[in-house]
Amino acid sequence: MSKFATLSSEESIFSLSHLTLIGATPVELVYIAARAGYDAVSPRFIPIRVPDEFLESPLDKAQVQAFKTALATTGIQVLDIELARITEDVDPCSFEPALEIGGEIGAKHMIMSAWTNSRDDRDYLIDVYSQTCDLAMPYGLTVELEFPSFSRLRTLDEALDIVRASDRPNGGILVDTLYLHLSRVDLGELLHVPSELLHMIHISDCLPGIADTQVGMIQLARDARLYPGEGWIDFNGIIERMPPVNYSIELPNRTRLAELGYEEHARRCLVHAKNSFGKSRSKRRLQTSTMSKSKEEKNEQATY
Repeated sequence: MSKFATLSSEESIFSLSHLTLIGATPVELVYIAARAGYDAVSPRFIPIRVPDEFLESPLDKAQVQAFKTALATTGIQVLDIELARITEDVDPCSFEPALEIGGEIGAKHMIMSAWTNSRDDRDYLIDVYSQTCDLAMPYGLTVELEFPSFSRLRTLDEALDIVRASDRPNGGILVDTLYLHLSRVDLGELLHVPSELLHMIHISDCLPGIADTQVGMIQLARDARLYPGEGWIDFNGIIERMPPVNYSIELPNRTRLAELGYEEHARRCLVHAKNSFGKSRSKRRLQTSTMSKSKEEKNEQATY
């Protein structure tokens, strides 16, 4: 069995994504997650300097040691680290310090997304993604390619194309429930993604309308996501069409943070998530990685 094999449903954990509390340091994130009842955290070890992001260097030696102490004290796990960005001039080797620490703290995945401006750079995206997977392999991490609706890769199919073309054993696709909605992905498309490429999911809710501008999408994604159950996202339908995966709650909401504070906001995220889909289970028939794509899709579609 591959070291990156898919989970059983009993093993799924809930992680607190750093974007939910982007002003907290990685160390603070661990203690808040522990008090709020999470199993794990998803810290940002590669900052991108979005508004309100914490200022401390997460790779500073003292910060890393304090982070490890927090993990040991609380028993919190690390699900994934973020955020590796593909830009026009990126050197994948620049991700290695974060990957090394990720390996030391037991992280399972690194999140990656593409932010180039050209629509004709497929080969470049494949090359950078492939190199990053190769760098992550010795540290035991998969590289989860995300498709934010306002980024270079805006759809599930576009992200899947890059991952398939790279053909790395530690490749993966990160599904975010908000971006499924904003990109108008039919839930049936999830069945076209091989089970071995799906390891985790970002959780948040939203109202039915879709912003018609990039600025509107960014504002929603970074400042106004809703608790699961407050909007209209079909969490049960998504989870049923995926293999068993881990859940990372990525739910930034500026208003809720101001009203409730970090810890209570994090706690409510988790409570709403468990109340909304805590009993949902995958209905996908898991396949081995050697099965052909056509046979896998035929068997999985039969479930529905």
